[in-house]
Amino acid sequence: MKNISLWISTMRLRTLPLSVSGIILASCLAAYNGYFNWKICILATLTTLSLQILSNLANDFGDGIKGTDNNDRIGPERAIQSGKISPHKMFNAIKINILISIVLAFALIFSAFGVKHFLLTMLFFALGIASVVAAMRYTIGDKAYGYRGLGDVFVFVFFGLVSVMGCYVLYAKTLDHVVFLPACTIGLLSMGVLNLNNMRDIVSDEKSNKITLAVKLGKANAKIYHTVLILSAIILSALFGVLYYTSPLNLIFMVAYIPLIVHLKKVITNKSPKLLDPELKKLALTTVLLAILMGIGHLL
Repeated sequence: MKNISLWISTMRLRTLPLSVSGIILASCLAAYNGYFNWKICILATLTTLSLQILSNLANDFGDGIKGTDNNDRIGPERAIQSGKISPHKMFNAIKINILISIVLAFALIFSAFGVKHFLLTMLFFALGIASVVAAMRYTIGDKAYGYRGLGDVFVFVFFGLVSVMGCYVLYAKTLDHVVFLPACTIGLLSMGVLNLNNMRDIVSDEKSNKITLAVKLGKANAKIYHTVLILSAIILSALFGVLYYTSPLNLIFMVAYIPLIVHLKKVITNKSPKLLDPELKKLALTTVLLAILMGIGHLL
């Protein structure tokens, strides 16, 4: 039981709700247009969770063997850092997780497109492979993009555009303009979660030569960048509410603006990196809340 508990902890369950926020929102938008399918929804959710767990394990492995996870780091202790899981065991777990992710992705693509939509099948096979590679290459390898300040771009693409727009296409077999603003909103808030993580670890990352965008910008500018991300997400979601307005119920997602503004105030006035860690969970859960309410509001 202790071993199972250790692996569950290593998977970082608190990161999983954020990863499926795009799936939730895309599913609601698809349901509104009459395209929803439970089988696709379940497989898309499982595939996304598997990829997020893969990313978490790969992150632990990459940062662990490079020494980035050390005593200077503020966040929760990682498995390899603590010595509770060896790099060899972690790498084996990563290989198993890659296999699971590929099997789930293939099942999802086949369920969505079958043999009738060849071009979409090929496109999503490519996206599936790209997702696995992106999950791995964030911290693993000499040219890990997370060490070159490119993590934010990849998060926007995969947590926002691919998650929302890609999932909608799985349902509808076509793209619709209605998904663009929601995809950008989720992408921007997901970038905010990553930036908050990097702001928390800015000192230890700089010492370990992990050059995140927060390290490049510096503490003051990273706060400004964070403000831009959150406010941009609020503006784009509000624009979505106005453009597709049919009823006051469409705008229930604006309730999520309250914790977003409170969060932003705490980040702007923050003077201790340790106090940023609780804000990570709050921002991630608020993003999920916003996704749910945007989806339900559109349905209503």
